[in-house]
Amino acid sequence: MKLLVTGAAGFIGMHSCKRLLERRHEVFGIDNLNDYYDPALKRARLEQLRPFPKFAFEKLDIADAPALGAAFESRRFDAVLHLAAQAGVRYSLENPMAYVSSNVAGFLNVLEGCRRSQVPHLCYASSSSVYGANTEMPFREDHRVDQPVSMYAVTKRANELMAHSYSELYGVRSTGLRFFTVYGPWGRPDMALFIFTRAILAGQPIRVFNGGDMLRDFTYIDDIAEAVTAIVERPHPGTPKARLFNVGHGSPVKLMDFVHAVEHELGKKARIEFALMQPGDVQATYACTEKLRAEIGYAPSTTIETGVERFVEWYRSYYAGSRSSPSGLVA
Repeated sequence: MKLLVTGAAGFIGMHSCKRLLERRHEVFGIDNLNDYYDPALKRARLEQLRPFPKFAFEKLDIADAPALGAAFESRRFDAVLHLAAQAGVRYSLENPMAYVSSNVAGFLNVLEGCRRSQVPHLCYASSSSVYGANTEMPFREDHRVDQPVSMYAVTKRANELMAHSYSELYGVRSTGLRFFTVYGPWGRPDMALFIFTRAILAGQPIRVFNGGDMLRDFTYIDDIAEAVTAIVERPHPGTPKARLFNVGHGSPVKLMDFVHAVEHELGKKARIEFALMQPGDVQATYACTEKLRAEIGYAPSTTIETGVERFVEWYRSYYAGSRSSPSGLVA
């Protein structure tokens, strides 16, 4: 298969590209390499992909409609894996325009590329954040998603509605993936595991919100990449033209248990500062994955203990020697 992967230098993007390349698919990756977090980490991820002869990369912003249109016109893709987005719930409170530009206008450009080039299947990243203030657990794909609590969630739900519209109007076949709290090696520096590890090693305090009374459906990156690859490799069934799947572990973990797992792996206790719930955040996430299990046999198997161990091993290796630990981040 010939694939376009947007956000190829991202966390999920790099791991998904690597899995697809290992399975001998041809991958054309694009990314704008912006400075939301250290671009050096993004470039280092790309270096993991460059040894594959079937990988090509171009620095490109999906918000640049002419440039993205030219990429679609110059190649014919069997599928598009759209992972590029402005990430982060908390940052969306500070800079909502960045989310509209990348996540809404950029996604529209991707849809237009797929429509004009008649791409057989668009697979794109949505988010568990679309469930918003919903408290009915576990979250199912048919639950209400009309109570978002952040602009990030608004843009991801907008993507789902836009994809549905393009399926009805133009026959664009799509699969939206609602990812649940992805973690693991090469993760983003603004995510909890990265922040906790950095702070504990430096002897700095970590902030734990809502007094630690939070549940997260932590999902290891290898399980995510396996699910993404399986979906991309299968032809879209055609009905419904616009599908949605939860991609989570299906077993939420208490936040304090997660902190203890990090402490255990680092061999060092955390200095904890409890804080109130952050605006835009939710108390719990919990994925029902029955639909995805029925479709592709999805069965995530990585435990928190194993996942945290692998992350810490990567973190120590990546920041050893000349690399300096990321700075300017708060838990």
